[in-house]
Amino acid sequence: MLHLLALASLACAAVGVNAADPQPIPLWPGNAPADAAQEQSIVRKHENREILWVSNVRWSTLTVYPAAADKNTGAAVIICPGGGYGGLAYDMEGTEVAERFAANGVTGIVLKYRMPRATETKGQVPWPIQDGQRAIQTIRARAAEWKIDPARIGILGFSAGGHLAATVSTHVVAADANATDAVLKVSSRPDFSVLIYPVVTFDPTVGHTGSANALIGKNADPELVKLYSNDLQVTAGTPPAFLVHAADDGVKVANSDLYDAALTKAGVPHEFMRLEKGGHGFGMGIKGGEPATWPERCLAWMGKQGLLGKP
Repeated sequence: MLHLLALASLACAAVGVNAADPQPIPLWPGNAPADAAQEQSIVRKHENREILWVSNVRWSTLTVYPAAADKNTGAAVIICPGGGYGGLAYDMEGTEVAERFAANGVTGIVLKYRMPRATETKGQVPWPIQDGQRAIQTIRARAAEWKIDPARIGILGFSAGGHLAATVSTHVVAADANATDAVLKVSSRPDFSVLIYPVVTFDPTVGHTGSANALIGKNADPELVKLYSNDLQVTAGTPPAFLVHAADDGVKVANSDLYDAALTKAGVPHEFMRLEKGGHGFGMGIKGGEPATWPERCLAWMGKQGLLGKP
């Protein structure tokens, strides 16, 4: 037991938390802190600040930042940091986002998802997608524990994390009433999504090649490319969405244009905050200007969708 506690402390240190912070919860049965031994956490420069970058993730976890009791709206959002499916901008697009939403009455939950190994998992649902789907199911199954409304659980992602969020929104695992694992007894469909400068399509003329290669491999089967081009998977049952993307982003704004058009065609409620300037990787708005206003715009949209009423 002491050995496991020591390992847990090391794992927490690897993602930049201390004993006073919310602690990571293993996402999968038998998934122990020892699985984090190969992970690498470094501080690296990004724009005008330093960020915590976590790579080679093998210990998938959820870290819950509860909304303050006097502000709790009952809504929750699972947050998927970006990083091209090669690492995670863990604080800038993870913990900082969770803290901001929690301060506004929305429980924020950071998903530390496994990095894919396309050559080793051929024929399987890629690991990040498995983790995203189970994250929704886990939070829904344990909603009462964190005073969350199980019908108001969303998913938010940045860049490749936006691709993960869009994939979870369009590739749903149905509830299995006969499952022995309580988590599988509920659906993986999020109730809403928030996509921030997302990778949406793997069409090589539009999508982000690095993310596609990392998730499904180079020279992937065209049917696999189509399967994970999420604009092609939108239906009338796809969750409502809030999108943010700048026209000068290196991850082409056409990604969000395609998703916006698909949602419109399917009659799915959504809002697209299309910026003229902002580039890529602005997180909560580290560059200032209009990109820094998206959290307030998003919360206002959530209110219009009826997601912020008291539980």
